[in-house]
This record gives sequence, C-alpha cells and structure tokens, in this order.
Amino acid sequence: MGVAIRTAGESDRELVVRLLDESFREDPVSRWVFPGGAYLARTHHKLMAAFTDIVLAAGWVDVTEDDSACALWLRVAAADPAGAGPDDDGPAQVRAAVDPANERVELIGRLTAGIHPADRAHDYLWMIGVAPQRQGEGLGTALMTQVLDRCDREGRPAYLEASNTGSRRLYERLGFTVMTDRVLTLPDGPTMWPMWREPRG
Repeated sequence: MGVAIRTAGESDRELVVRLLDESFREDPVSRWVFPGGAYLARTHHKLMAAFTDIVLAAGWVDVTEDDSACALWLRVAAADPAGAGPDDDGPAQVRAAVDPANERVELIGRLTAGIHPADRAHDYLWMIGVAPQRQGEGLGTALMTQVLDRCDREGRPAYLEASNTGSRRLYERLGFTVMTDRVLTLPDGPTMWPMWREPRG
C-alpha cells in the first residue's frame, strides 16, 4: 500500500515541530547541541521550530497524510548554499531566538554551511522526522522517494547531512554517497556525513 503525502502549510507548523522534536531527541547531534536530558527536553523544540519556520518560508515541507512523518526541503541554487557563510548572520539570529547562551546552536549552523556544496543547484533535505512509534515502517523512504523521483526526472542532484549511522545506511540505499572530503566531526562531539546523490537516468 502506498503512502499518501501532502505539502504542509502554516497550519501544520506545530505538527511539524512536534514530529521533529520527538524524532531527534535521541539524535547524537541534538544531544551535542543540548547536552543533558532536562536541558534538551526544555529547549530542543525551540530549535526545531526555528528550522520549521525557515523551511516553510523558503522551501517546502512534505507530510504523510496520517501526520506521522515529515521532510523539510530547500531548493538550493548554485553558489548559494543553504545555511550561512562566514558573513551570514542567520545562525546568530537562530541562536538569539532559540537559546542565546548556547554557542553550539550557532556553531552547528556555521559548520554545516561550511561543508555544504555550492557549485551545483540541488534539492537539500534539511531534516526528516518520523514519529518514534512509526519508525521502521518505510515512511521516511516514501517521503524521500517522492522528491528523489522528481530529481531524477529533472536531472537535479540532492544533498543532505546524515547525523547517525542508521540514517546514513538508509540514505546510501537511496543512492546517496558520502562526500568523504567534507565529513564533519563536531568539537568534542559526533560525526556528520554530508551525502550527495546524482540524478538517475
């Protein structure tokens, strides 16, 4: 049976924030940004809200019809990487809105921008979240396949950063390969794997 997918609107904001918050609470990068269980529980959702607002304004969010999974996408032009360059104040603005005392909120934005490829236009999977009780059912694959099929038809590459080994294996099955010269190990923290997918003919 296929998975029905729709494009989220502003009325879906709280749903998307909740899905991302629940999905990434145990993610190594989230736990690095917000060390400590109580701190993460108190603050993590604010970062997910900031990310959701950015993508609702500049990209699109796909949601399964049963509201159990979502994927945040941006269409990135050549020489205009998503995120922030050294002179971009976007990460600083996110930090100010989310948790001004936490340098890691800003640092993660600057570091991921630094590894983001800029030479070719592509679709960027910023985040994908599946409700914990529904993980392993293929919902994330269905959300991604819809966009990757379009990328194939249009001859457009796709890019993402895998934040754990489990998601990295999933993305490899979908045709992504690790950009080994750009692998990012966070200071005293986990590794992120930038991954690129060429369109399939």
